Amino acid sequence: MTHKFVDDTTLSEVLGKTATSCMQAFCDELVQQSEKARMNVNGRKTKEMMIGAISKDPPAYLLLCGASVDRVATFKLLGVYVSCDLKWSEHVDAIVSKAASRLHFLNQLKRASAPIRDLLHFYISVLRPVLEYACPVWHSSLTASQSNALESVQKRAISMIYSRADYETSLTVASIDTLKDRREKLTERFFKRQVLASSSPLHYMLPDHSL
Repeated sequence: MTHKFVDDTTLSEVLGKTATSCMQAFCDELVQQSEKARMNVNGRKTKEMMIGAISKDPPAYLLLCGASVDRVATFKLLGVYVSCDLKWSEHVDAIVSKAASRLHFLNQLKRASAPIRDLLHFYISVLRPVLEYACPVWHSSLTASQSNALESVQKRAISMIYSRADYETSLTVASIDTLKDRREKLTERFFKRQVLASSSPLHYMLPDHSL
């Protein structure tokens, strides 16, 4: 299966335990199609990742334009760090670090005596999106500690904005939810719009109840 996103292309293959991989043939075909379109596939940016239980004899390394493709355990795909074990520790660590670095700018605004409404707007529009980007993909698989790590960033931001109130009270005053509750709502909304809707390109992923 081929997935294309502007200048990014992903090839995926589902293999049974005894099946033989055809990924090399897919890569060769991709290179041929690209050459016909007068485009080059960047082998240095191309990575291979094997997800799930791998047999003792994994497939040979892929070749792309005569060079061996790096086989990795984690890869950043469209802003999301995907790991071969389908756990989200690296992704959570990355977005927590990125969001925490932006707390510095929130603190600078606070020190400059920016009004509370501006501080809150900065958090909601600049910082919070980092913490919940593409959350329908990974929210349901978070551990409690990972969820708490994400929430701790919002707690730090809210404590800067509302320094005299506790976290729960500040959320009520700001009319915002905990990050966990927001992820639940965003995930539910995504599923209803992008999966349940019969016109959605993802609707085919639902099981056929007529069988």
